[in-house]
Amino acid sequence: MKLRILLADDHQMFREALRSLLEKDPRLDVAAETGDGLEVLRLVGEMSPDIVCMDINMPGMNGIETTRQITAAWPSVRVIALSAFSEPQYIQDMMNAGAAAYVTKAAAGAELLRAIDAASRDRTYLCPDATDAVKGILSGHGDETKGPARIGARERQVLQLVAAGFTSAQIADQLHIAASTVEVHRRNIMRKLDLHSVAGLTRYAIRNGLVPD
Repeated sequence: MKLRILLADDHQMFREALRSLLEKDPRLDVAAETGDGLEVLRLVGEMSPDIVCMDINMPGMNGIETTRQITAAWPSVRVIALSAFSEPQYIQDMMNAGAAAYVTKAAAGAELLRAIDAASRDRTYLCPDATDAVKGILSGHGDETKGPARIGARERQVLQLVAAGFTSAQIADQLHIAASTVEVHRRNIMRKLDLHSVAGLTRYAIRNGLVPD
């Protein structure tokens, strides 16, 4: 019997590429796809897929909360995080939410097929990029990392531009990402650093040498 797959990603071209990849495997059936987190919950309830390939940054409901609700309501459904983000906090958040595997979009392909195989056997799986990112956490030293190293490379870029006075729209233009993605980074930076204002972010950036004073 084929494994029924639900693709959840808000980029249609990426979903089409994934569908094309997965449909080449005779063991897999891409039963449905969507780009909205709330729609994912509806489809899981209607279809009972075996595996959901889940993006993190989606409208309606983000992939972390969607994963948490799926694994609570339908524990037999395995979720594979499939994300552009490789920062340890995203990986940890998805795995804590109940994801069975984490694959970066840059590694999608053979790594996704390996993750699907592992998830179908009730095993956890991290692609090499994700494994490298969380080595500090897995070895028990993640909490000892202080200062700028606590945030990822992309988050440092966003923090530098926020501290320099750029708006989210301007940052999005400079980094060639969506403004909504910038907002996600800003919220995550504030949460990680326990800061609650642009002024606080600016002081932090200056104190840690990310921008000149």
